[in-house]
Amino acid sequence: MSFGNFRGVTLALAVGMAGLSAGCGGGHTPAPGRVYAVDAPPAERVEVRGAPPSGAWVWIPGHYRWQVPDYVWQGGHWDRIPRGRKRWEPGHWAHVRRGWYWVEGRWR
Repeated sequence: MSFGNFRGVTLALAVGMAGLSAGCGGGHTPAPGRVYAVDAPPAERVEVRGAPPSGAWVWIPGHYRWQVPDYVWQGGHWDRIPRGRKRWEPGHWAHVRRGWYWVEGRWR
């Protein structure tokens, strides 16, 4: 087993410990539920969509999600456009000092 498989686990423990110590010392704690990955996510896959069920549907692209100890592909899907919304803003991976984290997509 390579040490690369333990990097995410080590980072998760480090982030958890940082949150505990920051909570005690009055420092900044990470956002609840935010998970950081050390390595950048792989390049996105090209997905075959097919035709939408109707004009009231939009394609929500797939993306990699972090599942210790590696990234796992979550396929895209068609989603009905909610009333009062115009477009889908896709999620994306953001990079900060601690590593990479997923920013959820949303309707605008």
